[in-house]
Amino acid sequence: MRRGRIIRVSGPLVVAELEGARMYEVVRVGEEGLIGEVIAVTGKKAAIQVYEETTGLRPGEPVSGTGEPLSVELGPGLIGRIYDGVQRPLPEIALKSGPFVTRGVSAPALDRKKRWHFAPRIKKGDKVVGGDILGVVQETPVVETKILVPPNVKGIVEDVVAEGDYCVEDIICVLRHNDQKIELKMYHRWPVRIPRPYKRKLPPVEPLITGQRIIDFLFPISKGGVAAIPGGFGTGKTVMQHQLAKWSDADIVVYVGCGERGNEMAEVLESFPELKDPRTGQPLMSRTVLIANTSNMPIAAREASVYTGVTIAEFFRDMGYNVALMADSTSRWAEAMREMSGRLEEMPGEEGFPAYLASRIAEFYERAGRVETLGSEARIGSLTIVGAVSPPGGDFSEPVTQCTLRVVKVFWALDTALAYRRHFPAINWLTSYSLYVDDLDPYFEKQVEETWGELRRETMRILQEEAELLEIIRIVGPEALTERQRLTLEVARMIREDFLMQHAKHPVDTYCAPFKTLGIISVIIEFYKRAQEALELGIPLKEILGLQVIGTIARLKSVPHDQFEKRLEEVREKLRNGFEGLKQVLIETTP
Repeated sequence: MRRGRIIRVSGPLVVAELEGARMYEVVRVGEEGLIGEVIAVTGKKAAIQVYEETTGLRPGEPVSGTGEPLSVELGPGLIGRIYDGVQRPLPEIALKSGPFVTRGVSAPALDRKKRWHFAPRIKKGDKVVGGDILGVVQETPVVETKILVPPNVKGIVEDVVAEGDYCVEDIICVLRHNDQKIELKMYHRWPVRIPRPYKRKLPPVEPLITGQRIIDFLFPISKGGVAAIPGGFGTGKTVMQHQLAKWSDADIVVYVGCGERGNEMAEVLESFPELKDPRTGQPLMSRTVLIANTSNMPIAAREASVYTGVTIAEFFRDMGYNVALMADSTSRWAEAMREMSGRLEEMPGEEGFPAYLASRIAEFYERAGRVETLGSEARIGSLTIVGAVSPPGGDFSEPVTQCTLRVVKVFWALDTALAYRRHFPAINWLTSYSLYVDDLDPYFEKQVEETWGELRRETMRILQEEAELLEIIRIVGPEALTERQRLTLEVARMIREDFLMQHAKHPVDTYCAPFKTLGIISVIIEFYKRAQEALELGIPLKEILGLQVIGTIARLKSVPHDQFEKRLEEVREKLRNGFEGLKQVLIETTP
């Protein structure tokens, strides 16, 4: 082990004399052995970002190189755990150090004592390559962890254990390759900054169902897609991330709290074990991994946290699962890069961010995708990345937002004005977009209803027409509008309040299945078309807007899913009867 000494300390940045240091090598800093990573090398000097508090470090203290890059442990035991940014298990750390994380304390990421029931899928003499399944472990009732051959390993099976209970450190398989013996355990390590390989990327043809109407219907995201949620303070970024983590139809959720407040992560820890997955009926924690790097933790560890999260997510993707990664928020990660760049005295870019900000953000989001995984058998997995962005003052022109928009294909723009009006989710339907719409419409039209795309286009047309009419009202007043235009405004209000607004804490409305989403919007559009026909017949708008069915439509989103089809038919019947009644009155009163 190479040893050196500290020559300068500047916050989380430590400069040391360490001959032979390599970029991104993990080092141990100081008498307490703090975890650090080499981020710049100049001659015999190495610049190290330390992932723990550096208060009290002095020049002259020792630094030792490990010769290994920053890596994570991948194997059974990840699900349901909460880690810090460098994959230290926080519950175990708390037992050792109390409520505050003591410097230099460490614990293995995977429990070394717990025994897992391993069922082998291979036999002696089989030829295996990277990505092949050695066996399976039923980690939770809903997650079967596949023990994979590491991507850079191949050989012929010389020995494999029988089915039984084993610890992660136990050798479960021995391979022979070029007269070299390779011993495999139930876990392996992988460098966080190197994307895990796959055979090929596949087109995005299947949506990630989120249960949020404005997302699934107007701005859908595909499995393997990338999305950004930018918004100012109080617009609901974190609640949206929580909703997506809770209700999306991903098999595995990795939630990264990067630089966010501790009470927000505490809310996740309190709510996830209590909430049940609508598909499986199991607690949400049985398919969730949490990475907590809160705002009071060392700032340098924020950068590590996003890489740790995405590497764990890629591991489950390689098993053939659909994985969703929630990064909240990438702005805090960028702030950490800015601080480290400033301490390194690098030439600053726009607003002080480093010149490589755009490339780092692109590298992170490019690790998403729907792929054909490594291995002899065909498996398809996906990794969807949703990143929250916190632009100061809600200014979307700032560098982090702009660099993110260059690489993502879904933009859910949170609007401060909508949030102040208590319209949640506060996604602005006029500035948001999804580039997956054309790819996903065939899926929705086949799996839900063939009118899905047509209804979505009609809904967007009405909302855009509402914006134009509101401009006219600002200029000349509402008196200038025709009854047909006033009807459009009323239907747009119904779409906004009865369809797009969704209550995250409501026991029913918190999640909306696609069939229910389509049912609500279809009955609103049916009302609009019948009302237009009634206006053409000469029925006054005041009488149309007096129909009781309008209130009934507004209450549809609170109807439980198992009762929805029956209630929808009742509403349609009431709608038809209401307009027939208006026509009958018109006939009777017409001389």
